[in-house]
Amino acid sequence: MDRNLALEFVRVTEAAAIAAAEWIGRGEAKKADGAAVNEMRSRFNQMDFRGTVVIGEGSKDEAPELYNGEQVGKGNGPEMDLAVDPLEATDSVAFGRYNAISVIVAGSRNSMLNAPDTYMEKIAVGKEAASVIDLDAPVADNIKKTAKALGKDTREITVVVLDRPRHEELINQIRAANARVRLITDGDVAAAISACFNDNEIDMLMGIGGSTEGVLAATAISIMGGELLGRFKPPNEKHATKVSEFGLDTKTIYRAGDLAKGRQLTFTATGVIDGPLLGGVAFHKNCIVTHSMVLRGISGTLRYIEAHHDIFGIKK
Repeated sequence: MDRNLALEFVRVTEAAAIAAAEWIGRGEAKKADGAAVNEMRSRFNQMDFRGTVVIGEGSKDEAPELYNGEQVGKGNGPEMDLAVDPLEATDSVAFGRYNAISVIVAGSRNSMLNAPDTYMEKIAVGKEAASVIDLDAPVADNIKKTAKALGKDTREITVVVLDRPRHEELINQIRAANARVRLITDGDVAAAISACFNDNEIDMLMGIGGSTEGVLAATAISIMGGELLGRFKPPNEKHATKVSEFGLDTKTIYRAGDLAKGRQLTFTATGVIDGPLLGGVAFHKNCIVTHSMVLRGISGTLRYIEAHHDIFGIKK
């Protein structure tokens, strides 16, 4: 992945994040998402590359822009696949909650698992515990082994879980293992990746969440040497049929390297609202401040970018 192109993606996520942030707390999830989608697509089409959206806003019938299969870019330059979420955690923005980001994953052709947008049971950890987790193991065993790998007591372990009724028993088991539970309303991409940072309060992610979010998170986690294990968990027969139609099943356990393959990968994200991974968009009198990160697989580099945007230039 060309380093200049990787950094160009930051301009795209910055623009999408700023557009979405205009809708924070206004109770308009669709408008927030639409603003981010429009801005991301517009910025893509100003870039010299040939991108194919392989994971986007849905099928062409469901999404007029950034749909799966859409071609973006000027049509010249390098060819690559894209997995995008212009606004991950739309409800967080609509209701002014914690944790929302704009995300782009880019890679060589066929580097990302071609799968339907459904649900997946997941467990994610950082590098130190990458080899000790097991999706089929009891919750307590995964917590104990992760704690040992991190040099912690189980009481010091924090597991992030989506706050959903389906996770009631999982939460009980985590607490029974003497670990802490950190509940989030949305946004398990940022939460999963946060487990890769030693200075972050999050040590693990557990539970059932979106499969698309699994691929996005797996890219960053793989680059950083951590691990994400996932298995499709369709909530109904319709979703199960979709999984089968893609030639997949509900028994296979996918590792981060299966969801996002190779080293020609980049992960780019900009915070919309403060979360465990990035600070959110800050509107000041004369500028807008954004906080972004760029991970590049081929070099193994992580860059943090704080940008101060001229508010008058943005509004033109």
